[in-house]
Formats: sequence, structure tokens, C-alpha cells
Amino acid sequence: MTSSSFEILAPRRIVFGRGLASALPSHVGALVPSGAPVFVVTGRDPSRHRALLDVLGRAHPLALHTIAHEPSLEDAIEATRLARAHRASLVVGLGGGSALDLAKAVAALATNPGDPLDYLEVVGRGTPLTHEPLPFVAVPTTAGTGAEATKNAVLSALASDGRRVKVSLRSDRMLPTLALIDPCLALTAPREVTAATGLDALVQVIEPFVSHAATPFTDALCRDAISRGARALPHLCAHLDDLDARTDMALVSLYGGLALANAKLGAVHGFAGPLGGLFAAPHGTICASLLPHVLEANLHALRARTPSSPALARYTELARSVTATPDAVAEDAIGWAHTLTRTLDIPTLGAIGVRTDDLELVASQAARSSSMKGNPIVLTDAELRAILERAL
Repeated sequence: MTSSSFEILAPRRIVFGRGLASALPSHVGALVPSGAPVFVVTGRDPSRHRALLDVLGRAHPLALHTIAHEPSLEDAIEATRLARAHRASLVVGLGGGSALDLAKAVAALATNPGDPLDYLEVVGRGTPLTHEPLPFVAVPTTAGTGAEATKNAVLSALASDGRRVKVSLRSDRMLPTLALIDPCLALTAPREVTAATGLDALVQVIEPFVSHAATPFTDALCRDAISRGARALPHLCAHLDDLDARTDMALVSLYGGLALANAKLGAVHGFAGPLGGLFAAPHGTICASLLPHVLEANLHALRARTPSSPALARYTELARSVTATPDAVAEDAIGWAHTLTRTLDIPTLGAIGVRTDDLELVASQAARSSSMKGNPIVLTDAELRAILERAL
């Protein structure tokens, strides 16, 4: 199942460790001269990082831009306009996945002229970037999307039928110049955010592990991250100030970003894109609510149609890793996922507003999504709809 041929895409530099966010000003100073303007994208409350931003601002004129929701194309256009007006020489994303994605998009669009829509997948032309983005420094404050290690920015945009969908601005050029990961920055994340983003991080190491596009590189990352995350996340949600568990989940998030950038995802993320465009729910919550049902559907389909598939052995290994039980069978992963999502109080799709009338549209969009191409087996339309029905 694992490909013997592969290449590795990763940020130019990764710096990981507790307390290392304090070195952000020196890292920025190594990339651009003192006095060069810097554009900073943060979450809704930049005051959480006031001391760090004050030090950075002593050497560089700063323009701060906040994002309090998952970013849209319109957000990216406005933030890019502001970055150009500031004559930014470098972009910093300091926050969760939304801040990192928006900052990544700004760094790319600031140097590439024309209509930003042209560069988007699905709703645009997918035109390749012709110019190098501005240097981009990713500083995550949650452990979830792995955006600090990926080559795409996820944005919502209007499709030709007037519906809002989630699409990517994607290019190898968009890998961060520096990923600076300090687990201490996530200590203030509340339980709800910790749970949803943590489960997203777990999904992003589970899906590449069972994907047909897995490589020896992604396998090594995913094997460590799956067992690490399955152990750390429930403990962390009961002990939010446990820095060891925060460190484990920061690693899981980083490994997930590297894994999805070098392998593929699967049906959970195939659904998450359309659902995220249609409903105002956090990406991590959507992924978490779908995980047990996708595991069940994939296992059933594999056993029914390709019983000799090497993916089944992957699911057995997954089950043994997440349950810490050496004789677990593949289906035990389903029970583990159900138990974990209940323990962490993950809402159902119905609770976030999805209704039966929405299922046909969501399933249709999911079947065509790029993430679905990484699923270990092609699911039928009926199987896709059944997943959604069970997740309501």
C-alpha cells in the first residue's frame, strides 16, 4: 500500500519547542532588514500576544489584521489590499488555522497580480502562482489544522450556482518560510477548541495513514502521531494546563500538516469542505463528528468489495494503536472514535444545522472533492449519504 517513490514537501525551516515563540523577532530579523514593514494576521484577540508583538514592533512597523472566523476569498482580498498598502516585506500568521490560512493567502496574493479568484481551485481557474510569495512565518496557537506545514490556504468562496464552498489556494511556493511552533501558546485555548482542533489533528494523521498515497515518510510521522494523540487528547481535555499533553498535540498537528502535504486525506475531509462552506461550524468540529462514521463506512466497503486490500491491515494497526490493545481488530477503531467524540462532547451534524434536505447536495459535492481522492476505497453515492445520515 505504501509507495516506494516519494518526495518531501515541508516548510523551509521548522522550529519546535516550549517558550521558543519569544524568538519570533529575531527570526523575522533574519529574514528581512530592520525597519522592513511586517503584516501580522492574528485571531480575534491580538492582546493575548501583546508582549511578543511589542518586541517585534520595535524593529519593524507592524500592521495588525484580525480574523474571527474561517476566512473567505473576500477576507483574503481585503487583507491583501491592506498588506500592499503597508508595503509589507513579510507576513506573520499568529493564531489558529484561520489566521494561518489567511496569512498564507496574503503572502501569496500580495506578490501575484490579477484577480485572486483566478488562482483558486474549483471556483477559479487554478492558475499557478508566477511570483514567489512574501516570506511567511507561521506561528500556530492551537494544535489542529497543521497549516504551519502545508502548501495551501483554505478559503470559502461563492460558486457559480451562488452557494458558498470551501476551496484552496494551493502552490508549492506557499509552504511557510518558517514554522515556529511553541506549545505554550496553546495553553489558553478553551476545552471546546482544544477538543475540536485536537480531533482534527488526529484525523489528519489517520487519513494519510490509510490513504493509498501513503509513503514511508508519512507512515513514520503518522504512526508516532496516532498513538501520541490518542493518548494525549482525552487527558488534555481533562487537564487543560498539562504542558506535556499540549506538546504532544502540537507535534500531532505538525505531523498531520506534513503528512497531508505529502500524502492525501480522505472522506472526512471530502465532506468537511462542502459542509464548512454551507454551515457556520468550525472545521475541527465537522471533522470530529464525521470520523467514526467514515471509519465504519470505509471498513464495511473494503471488506465487501476488496477483502484482500492492504488498507484493512492499516485499519487493524490503527485500532491497536488508538486502543493500546495488541489484539484489537480493525472495527475497534470505530468504537474508540465513538467513545472519544462522546467524551469530548463533539456535537452531531444535526446540532450544527445540517438537515436531511441538505444531504444530497453535500454528498454530491463531497464525491467531487480533491480530498475524497485519497480515500482508501471509492465510496458509492449511497454510502456517502449513509455516512451523513448516521452523523446527523
